[in-house]
Amino acid sequence: MSGLRLYLRYVAVSLRGQMLYPGAFILGFLSNASLTGIEFLGIWALFARFRHIHGWTFAEVALFYGVVNIAFAMADVLTRGFDVFGPQFIKTGNFDRVLLRPRPASLQLMGYEFRLAPFGRMIQGIAVFAVAIALLSPQWGPADILLLAWSVAGGAALFFGILVLQATLAFWTVESLEIANTLTYGGVEAAQYPLDIYTAWFRRFLIFVVPIGCVTYFPIAAVLDRVDATGIPRALAEAAPVTGFLFLAASFIVWRLGIRHYTSTGS
Repeated sequence: MSGLRLYLRYVAVSLRGQMLYPGAFILGFLSNASLTGIEFLGIWALFARFRHIHGWTFAEVALFYGVVNIAFAMADVLTRGFDVFGPQFIKTGNFDRVLLRPRPASLQLMGYEFRLAPFGRMIQGIAVFAVAIALLSPQWGPADILLLAWSVAGGAALFFGILVLQATLAFWTVESLEIANTLTYGGVEAAQYPLDIYTAWFRRFLIFVVPIGCVTYFPIAAVLDRVDATGIPRALAEAAPVTGFLFLAASFIVWRLGIRHYTSTGS
């Protein structure tokens, strides 16, 4: 509980600081929501022209879009310290001070600059999710709602793990390599569509290397009764989001290896 109280203190201090400049906060919030809104308009325009993609309708793809954007926004809120780890902590030597404090480094980085701007993406994702449900008019039970929530949680864990790995690279490269954005923002773009529309090697990459398909495609296909498109049993599709948490655990193992490799700046 002391760790949780400390994290909440970090959040409170960060929010107070952001509220000193309400204009910057509002612009950041609106820019996040508008950028993701433009992306969704692109998806709508695609379906307005072609009606369906590989048998998937606009409402079904909208459900994918809503789930993956909610999951990524949740991870983005919690990982600002990992996202800027290279330039803000390694190059400046500030990570030395982090290691001297009697609290886990990961907790301190999670509490670094708790931003409200990603909530713009989250709210927009929730809005699209609601539109998808309205269009589908589903007769879903509690088990289906829990499965969608399980998918969001697994997706948030997966994106969290990707950002931890991105930060870990900075122990060897000083900078957090921008190539990692192909797995974060690129992963969000890829997961907005059903996996079976992609070529075979890319599907295997998104299932066995960076399991984005496991945390979104499999469970959502099960909710939509499209599990036949996945080629796996329904029970396995429902359990698939656990891979997001396994990926996060593996990321923190690599993170600890990186910390052991770290050489102090001497500051």
